[in-house]
Amino acid sequence: MSWSATQYSKFEAERNRPIRDLLANIPNAQVATAADIGCGPGNSTELLQARFPGARVTGIDSSADMIEAARKRLPNLHFALDDIATWRNPGPFDVIFANASLQWVPDHATLFPALVAKLAPGGSLAVQMPDNLEEPAHRLMRQTAADGPWAAKLADAANARAERHDADWYYRALGDGVAAIDIWRTTYHHPLAGGANAVVEWFKGTGLRPFLGPLDAVEQQAFLARYESHVAEAYPALPDGTVLLPFPRLFIVATR
Repeated sequence: MSWSATQYSKFEAERNRPIRDLLANIPNAQVATAADIGCGPGNSTELLQARFPGARVTGIDSSADMIEAARKRLPNLHFALDDIATWRNPGPFDVIFANASLQWVPDHATLFPALVAKLAPGGSLAVQMPDNLEEPAHRLMRQTAADGPWAAKLADAANARAERHDADWYYRALGDGVAAIDIWRTTYHHPLAGGANAVVEWFKGTGLRPFLGPLDAVEQQAFLARYESHVAEAYPALPDGTVLLPFPRLFIVATR
């Protein structure tokens, strides 16, 4: 299932919060070149440019729909269709920014040092990744996939995301190649109007994609209906219909 810039942007205000928090903790004062890898529809690129207004900022993404949306949003910046795993630009960059993208890229033991190698001396790799695979919303995706008539089609759906590691693993993996590492974990609690359906709409733009992609339209509707019924039990709505969605995220700023 292809990425949809429109679906992803439905919750832009909520998705921008961790972007702002990550940007605020980048220590670099002088930034001439910056790259937004996995730039999506350009919301993160826009905030990156605002944080470093004098920098030459470029964005890459593997989704043509996302790149088209980013170019419309920021016509004066350079965006390219590219894959993070095979990104050939050697840099050097003062900042490489990866917001909610590296969880889709495999082999972090190779990837992270390769990204650090593209930094200029004193440059920073700033990463934010969802750390929520054991949250009810994700466990229920896997449960719904395994329990329905679509089980065979979705046997590998949960493997679309890269293996997750804890903060200790990233600290050790990056420690020898950088001068400083800042790692933290934050759980956001997003109030979503619209009950369980709002939670489903949130994840249709991200985590549900590997589960919906292999299904036809009729199967997708049936899957989503069953998933939503489970979500309604796991995330009971408040009296005004709002659901409070906990969303843990892992942050890493590694400075070379």
